[in-house]
Amino acid sequence: MRGKQSGGRDVRDWCRNSSTMHQKLLKSAHYIELGSYQYWPVLLPRGIRLYTYEQIPVFLKDNPYITDGYRAYLPSRLCLKSLFILSNETVNIWSHLLGFLLFFTLGVYDMVSVLPSANASREDFVICSICLFCFQVCMLCSVGYHLFCCHRSEKTSRRWMALDYAGISIGILGCYVSGVFYAFYCNNYWRQVYLITVLAMILAVFFAQIHPSYLTQQWHRLRSVIFCSVSGYGIIPTVHWIWLNGGVGASIVQVRTYLW
Repeated sequence: MRGKQSGGRDVRDWCRNSSTMHQKLLKSAHYIELGSYQYWPVLLPRGIRLYTYEQIPVFLKDNPYITDGYRAYLPSRLCLKSLFILSNETVNIWSHLLGFLLFFTLGVYDMVSVLPSANASREDFVICSICLFCFQVCMLCSVGYHLFCCHRSEKTSRRWMALDYAGISIGILGCYVSGVFYAFYCNNYWRQVYLITVLAMILAVFFAQIHPSYLTQQWHRLRSVIFCSVSGYGIIPTVHWIWLNGGVGASIVQVRTYLW
């Protein structure tokens, strides 16, 4: 009988301790709403909390349809710590970070294994390096912006946004360099024309970012037009390449289309 009482007391003590621990965890947790799901508790480091759209600073109010899960008012140290919490920027941060690791791994593999086994020329090494390096820079800049956009300083947040746009421009440049170089490999004149044109367009985007109004909401549509124009420019060398090679019916165009 005494043993049963002792066992029951142990069970009650264990339940009491578990309940106390659970309450402590809930005190250090914040609830965020994920779409149509219920409010989920998320454990956050000390000094970090999640906010609703109405609670965040004006410069972070970009999309009213994202109603919760915002980080805000953080110093740089806590911005870095927020890498490991669940927020509405988690997918953006980690998808670009994993993208950087992917392109870095591909770069090492190509430089060490693929290109040497294919007896690639020095030009091939340079073009491949430029292309993959541009992609890595693009990924890292996006990681930086999505990680530090919640900084308590609007000026710092805007600087990271500008760096993100610069990274996108560099990524577009990487796409053009490799595509134009090999598409016009046998036509040095047009290869130089398109490479210089693309480089001039990217530099123009960089200079546009210096304008004080570039990152404001008033220039939101203009920014979209600029990047769509830079990306859409690729249609011109593509159509020109098809025309130089005899049109859509040409065998080399058919092969390239099949490979794409």
